[in-house]
This record gives sequence, C-alpha cells and structure tokens, in this order.
Amino acid sequence: MAPLPNLPSEPDDDTGAYVGLPEEAAAVRARALGWTDVRALPPGAIITMEYRIGRLNFEVRAGVVERCWKG
Repeated sequence: MAPLPNLPSEPDDDTGAYVGLPEEAAAVRARALGWTDVRALPPGAIITMEYRIGRLNFEVRAGVVERCWKG
C-alpha cells in the first residue's frame, strides 16, 4: 500500500489529561489545542471503527470524561 501524502497532523496532546474533566471543559480544551472534531459518547455506545484525523472522542458518564481516544 502506498503512503498517503499530505495528511494533516494531529495536535500533540495527552489524551489521558482529559480523564476526570467535566465534559464541557474537556471539549473547550480540545478545541483550543486544535482538535477539529470533538465528540462525547455514552459508555458502551456503538460506533464505527473509522479513524478520522483530527477527531477526539470522549466517553462521558454523569458529565465527566471517563475515557478519551483519538480518531
């Protein structure tokens, strides 16, 4: 498979730093650091395995981020 040219880079960010933050504060921080797509999901949500550069995912329970991952 040939390499993909000119892919945008993702923000240099520690996804673990979002765990424990309130959902809104986490989203504001992520956008300020350059994430173009931020989504909050309930625990156990069914999602596709599609990886999107620039997207940050939060698993949120009771308004608090429990898990965070790229793509």
